[in-house]
Amino acid sequence: MASFRHLFKPDPYLQSEDDKRVQTDLSGTGQIPSHVGIIMDGNGRWAEERGLTRGAGHQAGIASVRDITRAARELGIKYLTLYAFSTENWRRPRKEVALLMSLLRKMLHEEMKEMRENGVRLNTIGQSNALPKEVQRDLFGAIDDTSDNDRLTLTLALSYSGRWDLVRAMQMMALDIRRGKVSPEDIDDRLVKSYLTTAELPDPDLIIRTSGELRLSNFLLWESAYSEIYVTKTAWPDFRRDDLYDAIRDFQRRERRFGLTGNQVKKAEEITPQQESYIQRIVNALTKGN
Repeated sequence: MASFRHLFKPDPYLQSEDDKRVQTDLSGTGQIPSHVGIIMDGNGRWAEERGLTRGAGHQAGIASVRDITRAARELGIKYLTLYAFSTENWRRPRKEVALLMSLLRKMLHEEMKEMRENGVRLNTIGQSNALPKEVQRDLFGAIDDTSDNDRLTLTLALSYSGRWDLVRAMQMMALDIRRGKVSPEDIDDRLVKSYLTTAELPDPDLIIRTSGELRLSNFLLWESAYSEIYVTKTAWPDFRRDDLYDAIRDFQRRERRFGLTGNQVKKAEEITPQQESYIQRIVNALTKGN
């Protein structure tokens, strides 16, 4: 057990010069994704493989949250969304759920100073009213305290699932149709997005899943339509900034086509910002005319 003690202590942090050079090289190589979503998987299996309790795995995972959030901020990633607790996770053993809620509160208290000082804005998506009252108090207090920050938006998906969010959005839209605020003819991609809890977030450019499972597990189902997906066998407690850099390098090697052909993408890249703005004004005018 002694060999794992360092994972459970807050670590004083000073970015190394080598790491700064790696980040500079990464930024110069290609596009840094604006929004990264992470399915943080493997805490329990990581612990069981080492003869530890599942709770020890969740505790160890906090160090990964801390390091990845720091690295994302330093790289200029604007949005980081972490799948922390799904609606399905409520079915886990009561003691494990209680520990997860306790660890969440502990993390909020320990990280508040660093978030304030480094421009990190905290956000949440999911069924917040299902969380214990003390968790809601600490969570929304932290959200209020960091609301003016704009360097990185850190979104915690808590009691969240993509299907729940879509069902909720449809229910709210149906109510607005009944009230006459919306007509069925108004429904399009943008309107649907406006009803989701992720309405203020751009769609993720990159989704990372740790621990090797090849599924989305109900995470950002609508929003991930054109996200690049990167899966690593590394369990979340072992996932660090070097692993994030590997995911971004992989992302930079991909051609994002959004349903177009490769040639169409290349032609679109040749359009100047002025031409793109002119084309968009024409499209907006035509759409408004219809």
